Amino acid sequence: AEITSLGLAMGARAHTFAGLAGLGDLVVTCFSQHSRNRGFGERMGAGKSLQEATDAMTMVVEGVKTTASVRELAERYHVEMPISEAVARVIAGESTPHEEVSALMTRDPKHEAAHLDGSAFA
Repeated sequence: AEITSLGLAMGARAHTFAGLAGLGDLVVTCFSQHSRNRGFGERMGAGKSLQEATDAMTMVVEGVKTTASVRELAERYHVEMPISEAVARVIAGESTPHEEVSALMTRDPKHEAAHLDGSAFA
């Protein structure tokens, strides 16, 4: 929902994010044991520092720099991206994974796709 919200704010079409290039890529990144982003995230989640998690990787982890870019774009386009913002704070050393998960789980509930009118994926 966050990625779609940002894409829509930037002029993309919602259905673009529902296909293999959108949701498919996200699923592979999250669930594949071969995903560099997942491996990096697991290391950070286990309490490793940014430097330790980066040093343990043999290849570039695109998500590290992409997270800062997403943070900037979300601010520029006034898009609320609480999960992305939480990840950015952890990577920037502003918070810990435990603090961010707690903050996300205790925030006021909101409709994830309030920006979509139901026909967006048609």
